[in-house]
Amino acid sequence: MTLHLPEIAGVIQLAVAPVFLLTAIGTVIGALSIRLGRAVDRRRELEAKASAELPSTREELEVIARRIRFVYFAILSAVVSALFVCLLIVFAFLGALVRTDLSYTIGAMFVLAMLALTVCLLLFLREIFLAVSTPRHVPR
Repeated sequence: MTLHLPEIAGVIQLAVAPVFLLTAIGTVIGALSIRLGRAVDRRRELEAKASAELPSTREELEVIARRIRFVYFAILSAVVSALFVCLLIVFAFLGALVRTDLSYTIGAMFVLAMLALTVCLLLFLREIFLAVSTPRHVPR
């Protein structure tokens, strides 16, 4: 099996764009992790300082639980998207090394990665909407 350097170099050049996409997904995961931490901290603060019997406290705790679920599923979608991008890069190199046409597989991986990223961003947007529209309970 002889390797053709120009073919491998071309695959490396084509893999640069997905690597930038991985960087962007990593940044989104970082932002989502921070939001998750803040929501969990707020929940702990409410549970520790406020009486859970107050309707306003209970309502905010319910909204925080929804926010946590949205962020969790957004992180899950982002990780799935990143995995599809990684598989895309792997299949691109395998196609070049084995000299088979994996263009449909690579295209499908890209489409799946974009769908997962779109779901992630929509969940992120929903969580932000909930965070902004929810009145805060201030314990006395």
